[in-house]
Amino acid sequence: MPTTQKTPDPSCDICPRLEAFRNINRQKYPDKFNAPVPGFGPQDAEFLIVGLAPGLKGANFTGRPFTGDFAGELLYTTLLKFGFASGTYKADPNDGLILKNCRITNAVKCLPPENKPTTQEIKNCLPFFQNDLHMMKRLKVICALGKIAHDSILRAFDNPLSKYKFGHHHVHQITSDIVLIDSYHCSRYNTQTGRLTATMFEDVIKNCRDIIQD
Repeated sequence: MPTTQKTPDPSCDICPRLEAFRNINRQKYPDKFNAPVPGFGPQDAEFLIVGLAPGLKGANFTGRPFTGDFAGELLYTTLLKFGFASGTYKADPNDGLILKNCRITNAVKCLPPENKPTTQEIKNCLPFFQNDLHMMKRLKVICALGKIAHDSILRAFDNPLSKYKFGHHHVHQITSDIVLIDSYHCSRYNTQTGRLTATMFEDVIKNCRDIIQD
């Protein structure tokens, strides 16, 4: 991977559109987090889950990935079921939930309008995302929640996108030591339309666990 950079500061201005949107939300919701969201979980974990970006009333409000939005309900419930977390998920960063051998981050650190970062914004955040990966020295399995996360992971490792096609529960050996497993994003839209069921998502996380334990 290329040389990495540190995580973005709370007033990161690399992406003008995202900075402007952050400032709007700081005025509307002054008691919320409203800043680039850091990863959650131990950096010496063997398992990393990568989402797209913070949700407005999820991580952007709470400062913890997938905490406070619908996607977090399925994600954390599944992690608890398969031993990647302990405690109780209450959609609150102070709920005492602990991740075990698992870390969660996003490809884009700041909240984008309509949950849709531009291609340039994704590119701008890549060095920060590469830093997430660089710090995880024991990493074995990465789960990409959606195609943007999938593509960002490949770019972070300088792998050609054409060689690794995104598809639900597709498994890719992206380095000699690291396996990438794709999943449809555990968003409200995907689960309510039936594109992703709880069973489908559980099968992905179980496979991640099995590969780590193999």
